[in-house]
Amino acid sequence: MKISELDNVALKHSVSDDEVTLSAGTVGTVVHKYGKANVFEVEFMDAVGTTVGVVTLKASDLRPLGEDDMFYAK
Repeated sequence: MKISELDNVALKHSVSDDEVTLSAGTVGTVVHKYGKANVFEVEFMDAVGTTVGVVTLKASDLRPLGEDDMFYAK
């Protein structure tokens, strides 16, 4: 799986750090790729575009969005 900057991705599993907890399936946008490593900064936003977190993740934490993915409100 090739992930590039500005790709929309979904979390494969829940992620938590000091500032934010995100559920599996949460959609974010890759805002930076660290060199040739499969490590990315991913920005997660709410429905109105406010950033709720920027998290450093490995490619193994992410999956690309596909045509079967749907956005929904909780």
